[in-house]
Amino acid sequence: MNILNMEHVTKRFVSRDVLLDITLGIEDTDRIGVVGINGTGKSTFLSVASGRLEPDEGKVTMRNGLRISILSQDSVFDETKSILENVAASISGNESYWNTEGEARTTLWRFGIENPDVLPSELSGGQKKRAALAAALLTPCDLLILDEPTNHLDLAMVRYLEEYLSTFPGALLLVTHDRYFLDAVTNRTIELDRGKAYRYEGGYSEYLEMKQERLQFALAAERKMAALYKQDLAWMMRGARARSTKQKAHIQRFEALRDREKIVEERQVVLGTLPSRLGNTVIELNGIGKGYDGQTLFRDFTYLFGKTDRIGIIGKNGCGKTTLLKCIIGEEKPDEGSVVIGQTVQIGYFGQENNVPDPSERVIDFIRDTAEYIQTPDGPLTASSMCERFLFDGEMQYSPIEKLSGGEKRRLCLLKVLMKNPNVLVLDEPTNDLDIQTLQILEDYLDRFAGVLLVVSHDRFFLDRVVTRIFSFEGDGFLTRSEGGYTDYLVHGGQLEKESAVRSGGKAKEAARALSGDAGPEGQSGQITSEGANSSPAKGAASSRPEKKKTRLSYKEQREYDTIEDEMAALEEKLADLDAQIAEASSDYTLLSRLMKEKEEADALLEQKMERFFELQELVEALGGKA
Repeated sequence: MNILNMEHVTKRFVSRDVLLDITLGIEDTDRIGVVGINGTGKSTFLSVASGRLEPDEGKVTMRNGLRISILSQDSVFDETKSILENVAASISGNESYWNTEGEARTTLWRFGIENPDVLPSELSGGQKKRAALAAALLTPCDLLILDEPTNHLDLAMVRYLEEYLSTFPGALLLVTHDRYFLDAVTNRTIELDRGKAYRYEGGYSEYLEMKQERLQFALAAERKMAALYKQDLAWMMRGARARSTKQKAHIQRFEALRDREKIVEERQVVLGTLPSRLGNTVIELNGIGKGYDGQTLFRDFTYLFGKTDRIGIIGKNGCGKTTLLKCIIGEEKPDEGSVVIGQTVQIGYFGQENNVPDPSERVIDFIRDTAEYIQTPDGPLTASSMCERFLFDGEMQYSPIEKLSGGEKRRLCLLKVLMKNPNVLVLDEPTNDLDIQTLQILEDYLDRFAGVLLVVSHDRFFLDRVVTRIFSFEGDGFLTRSEGGYTDYLVHGGQLEKESAVRSGGKAKEAARALSGDAGPEGQSGQITSEGANSSPAKGAASSRPEKKKTRLSYKEQREYDTIEDEMAALEEKLADLDAQIAEASSDYTLLSRLMKEKEEADALLEQKMERFFELQELVEALGGKA
């Protein structure tokens, strides 16, 4: 049953269409993950769906009495009341909180707020976000909307959130970069791309597979439309007169092909680096330890970094992961032990805070301040080219940094670190606020990075993808070592049964490789060669009998060719009529649901007819234009 419908929704900021003519419905059983690169309008989409933001065009209709709870990017609290009072008041919907205090206190504790009686001003930004998440989860609702709920959560908190949402009885709409999380809690995916929304059945793994199919179909259709446009252009240049209805329709088709939005095949981003040479000594940790206010964070930690180490560090929030990184790179001094950094080491550090001294500075100048170019195995890459590789096109490069979204600023700071061409790369929660496409670019970069990698992350997919050794804070200030990625760490710790999302991780990674064009597990692309495809010999006398050349369409094909354009026109009229009926249906959700289903079926049929028309058109061209 539909609980919310978006009809021809458009939302603009300045002169850019962030959302463009989006029509879709949300049912009471939908658990939808929204994906797309930073700046494509994911948060805007959630705000419009929740009713917090009005669209510039179109409308959003909701079922009568629909209750919505939302976690937004910016958490707002009453600064005169404690966090506990804020959360409890949002649950009960009034000033009283005594009947919900216990539930609020327990949930806050699960998200690392051990003293909920403090004022909001005494909490860090991450703690405020987790408190807002607790309030959103505890607020009674039919539709739960979450914007980046896994940011600032440690692995135990993410597992708890997955378990909570798996039993949530209402509809779910969320934005997150955590790919294992998407597989664990969603059954639908909406991709935002250039203002448009594409809906897929299934979680992240299924989305990757179906997106690849969609792109292949769209590119094939684009090639056919380009060929058809070329043929129609020649027809127009012959001066054909529009005397008949069919000729007028032909001219209209030519104009539609001419003005269509072109589909460009996505380039595979391959980034290699040539870091400076590492000497025999990289980084040596000799029994280091550190503590604050009488609490020991880590102690007696000794490790000798090798030239090819790829290490992930995990642990609960507040256990000392960031402090350990800062001791390793020399930003802080350990209380005990020593750190030796080799003379040839060049460290690139990407922290949790974005450091942009001058927000009015242009994007390209911010990067050029570090380097004009970077050396790669294929030659130097300019700062502008690197910006393009990290999804900053020409127009964005000359925009002031202050106009970028939060995720885009973080992506820019990451690029600045990489432009230093380090040979030791230290990343502290690099996946926070980065979209999935940027993460894929970063992962591909790290695949080819020829230096030492040290990363703190709660992103299980990312850890599985890029590291080969895990150090884990297990309590009492000691770190344990595990070989392999995060999934291997779980196996070694006997905790695999607790990690439901990991079970789909292999499928997700294989689908990711397929989308990015990476080779399969045996180093093969999985493509069938022409030799392999034709290896079966023909049977019987047909193998020696010459094939009779076709000179014209068959009777059935000719009849189909003569009528298919009229059938396509009729379907287009039907779709226009359905759009009008949908606009008038307003809050009649039974009728809306039926009309939306009819529209989907008509859309699918029109696509089939168009595909068949292209096939027939190609056949006619092959016969020398004889229909």
